[in-house]
Amino acid sequence: MDNLNSITADEAKAAPAPWRQRDLVRSARRLGPLLIAGIVLLALFALRIPNFLSGNNMVDLVEQVSINTILALGITLTILIGGIDLSVGAVVALAGTVAAYILTQGDPQQQSVLRFVAAVAGALCIALAIGSVNGVCAARTRMPPFIITLGTMLIARGAAKRFNEAQPIAIPDHESAFLWLGTGRVFDTVPVPVVVMLAVFVVSAVLLHRTRFGQHLYAIGGNREAARYTGIALGKIEVIVYLISAGFAGLAGMIHTSRLYAAEPGSGAGFELDAIAAAVVGGVSFTGGVGTVFGTLLGAMIIGILSKGLNQAGIHFSYQEIIKGVVILAAVYVDVRARR
Repeated sequence: MDNLNSITADEAKAAPAPWRQRDLVRSARRLGPLLIAGIVLLALFALRIPNFLSGNNMVDLVEQVSINTILALGITLTILIGGIDLSVGAVVALAGTVAAYILTQGDPQQQSVLRFVAAVAGALCIALAIGSVNGVCAARTRMPPFIITLGTMLIARGAAKRFNEAQPIAIPDHESAFLWLGTGRVFDTVPVPVVVMLAVFVVSAVLLHRTRFGQHLYAIGGNREAARYTGIALGKIEVIVYLISAGFAGLAGMIHTSRLYAAEPGSGAGFELDAIAAAVVGGVSFTGGVGTVFGTLLGAMIIGILSKGLNQAGIHFSYQEIIKGVVILAAVYVDVRARR
């Protein structure tokens, strides 16, 4: 969606399906270079690393990027309306900690369906509570979303550390249903986190590119005042967007905790930066109103390919961070040049 700022909020609000189809064609043209970049990276690492393109390695790659992709899809929605969500990494830790704490209650020798349901519900509820604070503050106050979500990030991180005196909480071995979220396989082949990631991607794609709600997000990001005058409920939409972002973070937190077999109150640090990087590399503009979930998915894959390839190539972690930083700067520069 390379030039949505040139489309008025009224046009976006009443746009028929053909407009969305034309817009997706434009987006496909923008995403072409990203796809080529991903293929080039795969080819370069394949030349240096034996069996880099093997089936098992590729499945492992997609599984590793699943959590970042889920978070990035939520952050994409917030950036599209001109906001940001820095709290998702801390929400990952808090949701996982709440789930693990609930799973350790009751009879430690017996699996309980009720306890599993309570753990999932508790994790999602605490995540949505943080999201509601973000959304209400963004909609009802003049505070910048950066400051709002920075504050809730610290609140969520501190709350996570209050559990068990900031010590890890191990998931009981008999809680196989919860452990399946992060370690299970569908048909003994596809990791469950990948299936969840794809489900979140499909829901996000339909929501953003095939509903009136998605059109309103682009209208708000493109011209907030024009969107207000056309009757779009800015406050309501902002609250919903931050709830979705937090809900995705809560889901990612449960998967992350399941993969670790324990809740780490200090985990998730920097996850928000990786998610933002995936969205930016994928073409989501910080000015709002420009970007797609397809681009975010490709951006997350490119970040994942870089991380895995550099690790397997034995590149020192300090150089890995430098390379990622250069890639992010290059992506933003290309976006700015394209918009000009």
